[in-house]
Amino acid sequence: QQQIRDINLRFDAMPSSFNSPPSNRGIKIFTGSSHPELANSIATHLGLTLGKAEVGKFSNGETSVTIGESVRDFDVFIIQSTSNPNVNDNLMELLIMTDAVKRASARRITAVIPSFGYARQDKKDKSRAPITSKLVANLIETAGVDRLICLDLHASQIQGFFDLPVDNLYAEGMIVTYIRENIMGKGDIVVVSPDAGGVKRAKAIADRLGVDLAIIHKERKRANEVDNMTLVGDVDKRIAILVDDMADTCGTMKMGAETLLKKGATSVYALCSHGVFSGQAVKSIQESSLVEMVVTNSIRPSEETKKCSKIKYIDVAPILAEAIRRTHAGESISYLFKVEKPTFPKFLEGDRDI
Repeated sequence: QQQIRDINLRFDAMPSSFNSPPSNRGIKIFTGSSHPELANSIATHLGLTLGKAEVGKFSNGETSVTIGESVRDFDVFIIQSTSNPNVNDNLMELLIMTDAVKRASARRITAVIPSFGYARQDKKDKSRAPITSKLVANLIETAGVDRLICLDLHASQIQGFFDLPVDNLYAEGMIVTYIRENIMGKGDIVVVSPDAGGVKRAKAIADRLGVDLAIIHKERKRANEVDNMTLVGDVDKRIAILVDDMADTCGTMKMGAETLLKKGATSVYALCSHGVFSGQAVKSIQESSLVEMVVTNSIRPSEETKKCSKIKYIDVAPILAEAIRRTHAGESISYLFKVEKPTFPKFLEGDRDI
């Protein structure tokens, strides 16, 4: 009995952090090499600093990840876009980093993927075609991710590829705000969908702005190459705003701008959620009739895109930071789906251990 009493006394004398339940151990944020600037900005909005992690490559090209601090019983968030310029390397970094923190006994692992790579390979549209989005979802789950936060998935059905909670945030509110503050005062506007697949997105934005909608029907020779465009709707003597989820080679936007101007539009703007800008995209934008190409900073801009005067960026760090804060605190995220100009609180010293 004396020995039991001595053990209890020693246990009571241990630090309070040792006795605290796992849910009170706090939050840690890590990032790979896909977009460290965005990750730093998100951490700053939360009043936190990024966790210590070394991400590199071995001499044979394999990805190397080392977590430099304890994550035991912590709520861990890994910020990593799995898109260009190094799609496969970014994906492997996310998977390996997830495995590392899982084996280090993290309480919960949330992957924050501002731009989800392989999102366009979401269906079997021809014989013997893979559904790579589903494969990527399987890899992320197998690695040990417990929850996913992403921004404007190319197809909403990708959420169903996961057997874990997926919070798909929308850039719609930020795009609406940009249009209100920078374009609406210049004249009568019309929102234009560059293809049939983006009508729902364009209509939602047009409804929130209280303006008309037009649609461009495009015919493709092959992937990323448009052959012909037909306009449905009236753009005469109006400012046309092309809205899409992704700006890739930008051939569609360049050709769409020319079509709209021929139909009487006074000027053409383009707003997209993700600026992929592959191939000759920047050259196409610079040579196009577009006044501006506005995208979010979900993908790390290259030096070439930074030099293009027509490309503007909307910062998504605040909305992703608030999604992380609400997820960690167990609050609803639905507020973020409709808000246009939110005010987000930072973590206070006491809130870090919610």
